[in-house]
Amino acid sequence: MNNKIIAAGALLALSYSATALADDTNGEFVSDWWHQSVNVVGSADTRFGPTIRNDVYLEYEAFAHKDWFDFYGYIDIPKTFGAGNGNDTGIWDKNGSPLFMEIEPRFSIDKLTNTDLSFGPFKEWYFANNYIYDMGPDSDNRQNTWYMGLGTDIDTHLPMSLSLNVYAKYQWENYGAANENSWDGYRFKIKYFVPLTPLWGGNLSYIGFTNFDWGSDLGNDDFSDVNGRKARSSNSVASSHILSLSYTHWHYSLVARYFHNGGQWQDGAELNFGNGNFDVKSTGWGYYGVIGYNF
Repeated sequence: MNNKIIAAGALLALSYSATALADDTNGEFVSDWWHQSVNVVGSADTRFGPTIRNDVYLEYEAFAHKDWFDFYGYIDIPKTFGAGNGNDTGIWDKNGSPLFMEIEPRFSIDKLTNTDLSFGPFKEWYFANNYIYDMGPDSDNRQNTWYMGLGTDIDTHLPMSLSLNVYAKYQWENYGAANENSWDGYRFKIKYFVPLTPLWGGNLSYIGFTNFDWGSDLGNDDFSDVNGRKARSSNSVASSHILSLSYTHWHYSLVARYFHNGGQWQDGAELNFGNGNFDVKSTGWGYYGVIGYNF
């Protein structure tokens, strides 16, 4: 395990012993419905691009459910600590991305129309969105993607929550890829939350979400690798599995994420970006450790 993840683990242990076991039940939150936290995230072997990435960075995270509005989102500052892959120093310089954002706002069709649309296991229906923005230094290093569609919450008759969303994708910037400024493909997202057990004075939960992307033209229209094979894929999967230990203010998570053609890069493609040939390893597991403070 690289030294960044070891450092994140040490930080987790120190924070746990010094704070979580101390006065962790007192204090007030900024909002009683807008739940937010600031997190330190250590990542290893993430596979969203043609090369495997590692990093330690700061993150703002928020979620809410109030009346007709349902929300989850986060903002990452990838170059916070100057630790990770290349271009990882100088938050506002012209190298690398200073900010990555993903938000998932959903708007209840039932509540906005004052109509009960539930039937069978489907409790409520939403106009669902998944917006992703990567603030690269220029259009060739920037992503700007909007998924829009229909979502629903499922009644499982179990102590768990389950939601499903299906989207069509509009792609603006995409790091110079061939599908920019077009409707290109679809996404199916499943999300669930399962409370497990009280543990060490907190609550242990299992959280999962999986994105299935399909129907893109990128695998046919984008460039080929050095052997003439397609370098990009028309489908991809990212499936995250999270164990979370939560207290009133502190929370700790270990994440395993499985990628299949991560970022729509064809696993096994052979590329050369000017520094010699290398094989794309976009299928496999990546890992995260998270320490967060709710406020």
